[in-house]
Amino acid sequence: MSKLGRTFGWLWAAYAISAYGTGLGFGAFSVIAIEVLHAGSAEVAALSAAGLAIGALLAVPLGPWMEFRTKRPVLIAMDMVRFTAMATIPFAYWLDVLTFAQLLAVSVVAAAAKIAFTAASGAYLKSIVADGGLLVATSRFESTTWSATVIGPPLGGAVIGVLGPVATVALDALSYLLSALGIVAIREPERPPAAKPVTPRRWQDLVEGWRYLLSHPTLRRFFFNALLVNALLMAAQPVLSVLMLSQLGFPVWQYGLAFAVPCLGGLLGSRLSRRITARHGERTVLRVFGTLRALWPLGLTFVRPGPAGLAIVMVTEFVLIACISVFQPVFAAYRLNLLDRHRQARVLTAWSITGSLSTAVLTLAWGLLAQLTGPRAAIALAGVLLLATPLLLPRLREDLSPVAAGPSRAAEHR
Repeated sequence: MSKLGRTFGWLWAAYAISAYGTGLGFGAFSVIAIEVLHAGSAEVAALSAAGLAIGALLAVPLGPWMEFRTKRPVLIAMDMVRFTAMATIPFAYWLDVLTFAQLLAVSVVAAAAKIAFTAASGAYLKSIVADGGLLVATSRFESTTWSATVIGPPLGGAVIGVLGPVATVALDALSYLLSALGIVAIREPERPPAAKPVTPRRWQDLVEGWRYLLSHPTLRRFFFNALLVNALLMAAQPVLSVLMLSQLGFPVWQYGLAFAVPCLGGLLGSRLSRRITARHGERTVLRVFGTLRALWPLGLTFVRPGPAGLAIVMVTEFVLIACISVFQPVFAAYRLNLLDRHRQARVLTAWSITGSLSTAVLTLAWGLLAQLTGPRAAIALAGVLLLATPLLLPRLREDLSPVAAGPSRAAEHR
């Protein structure tokens, strides 16, 4: 199924199925909140923010819980949790009992399950792919993500137009069920997890991921850079949805198209990532493309009605996504190569939890800001702040290898 092995092939196939389901359901909660429940900017932002924040808090104990367990059953369980939660939305809509509170509850459950799935899948990937193949594997996942985003949103918009606003949520739910079945199909025994410490250290285990991140000088800078970049990009998304759908009058299919076509940049960037890295080196790619991805979102401030506005969104998003898709596989492989197997789940969970919380806080803040100043001003401020985020990246002359943490860290990794 794959040059990286049959197990990776099944994992990749399962990921692809859920990724295409997510693509179909892109922005579905915002669309339902706006068009079915008639929510405004603050409510749409609160939906995104509260789901992320509460889901992240619920996920705090999951890192230590997963660390010393086999990861494949965790992946299956988290897919089934997301399937069950998402499936309740179309049923409630068809029974005419769907409420904003239910949307919020489902977003919380889905956010917590996603954090656990992401951490477990990273640790599982590291166990089934050799270090030299990680960049190939992460590039394939990145390429799949963007191809799903190219196809999913416009197709999802068409499905909504024909079958109603919750149809894509039903398909997204089904994708998690199929993903779980794909992971069940893996027959190769999983490598035993790291041995659990004899002496319980519950508090230390809960904070170990953050302790490791904050004590590593290079990874710490990437951590804070990623938090701000992702949070600012995501915080502006619900505001942009309100601007385009409510104020500028873009139909849903055009809104989906505006974010689907630029994802061709993601396909291009993820396919070029390995070639660019081979030519210029990991260090240069991380620094240069980490900087370039922060330069473009300010262009979304100038969106306006009609074809010109649609073109502004598409061009801005295309360049932004191309830069992200070159950077992300390289950084994902770098981070996995850096982590030892005794900390993988805890560090990746801590990273995801902090990312979700920071995104939630900024999303809520930007929703309130948009309510006070208007969506366009809020989008502009996010773009301006993003211009400062490259200052957090490690400088080119800094060592980006795992031994950057110093002799004691290097000894740990050996």
